[in-house]
Amino acid sequence: MGCNAASLPPMPDLLAEVRRRLHAASDPDRAPGMAAYMKSSMPYLGVTSVPLRAICRQVYDADRLPDRPSWEAAVRTLWDHAAYREERYAAMALASHPYYRGYQDPDTLGLYRHLVVTGAWWDYVDSIASHDVGAILRAFPDEVTTVLRGWAVDDDLWLRRTAIVCQLHSKGRTDVSLLTYALEQNLEDSPHGKEFFIRKAVGWALRQHARLDPDWVRAFVRTHDERLSGLSRREALKHLG
Repeated sequence: MGCNAASLPPMPDLLAEVRRRLHAASDPDRAPGMAAYMKSSMPYLGVTSVPLRAICRQVYDADRLPDRPSWEAAVRTLWDHAAYREERYAAMALASHPYYRGYQDPDTLGLYRHLVVTGAWWDYVDSIASHDVGAILRAFPDEVTTVLRGWAVDDDLWLRRTAIVCQLHSKGRTDVSLLTYALEQNLEDSPHGKEFFIRKAVGWALRQHARLDPDWVRAFVRTHDERLSGLSRREALKHLG
């Protein structure tokens, strides 16, 4: 659960401004339904995705942080001291803002690991995994592959999910060896293999790769049939007949 405003540490101007605008755009009638849908213990302000993105874009475009430490500290501050879920979405938007594209390298994986482990829910993790971590993997495959192999067998369920789904947008640049490893380490007989979010991730990753190489996916399903959950198998073969 986040902190209230009185307990917040000093914030850079752009963080104070993005919080002010999010609170000004709040919709108390909508907020409970959003929290119920997400099964979130952290409350919502009731700001939907379109106005939230617009607020973040306006604030972040107008006030550029001076260097990498300032950027990472701002992301962590907004994230760690969020009282509402939209404030964490705003932290993710700051992390991936184009001004800071030059910081999207292996050194940033520690930040994303922190967001994944402390966020521990699919709406945060899937975006960070498929967009942010996936982009760093494609740009720096030698350094990042080793890290993701570690995440694929980590004790933390959400790091495992990140390793499984981080290549959803890789298309022809998919590292099939890494994909195979992440999948095989998270089948139904693995430590988290019976968890819904792992079974779903395995099926999702296979279904996505089937767009590129359906024969590979069919062969994977045949080879691992006894270790695949029914959910993973159905997802994998969903568009293959």
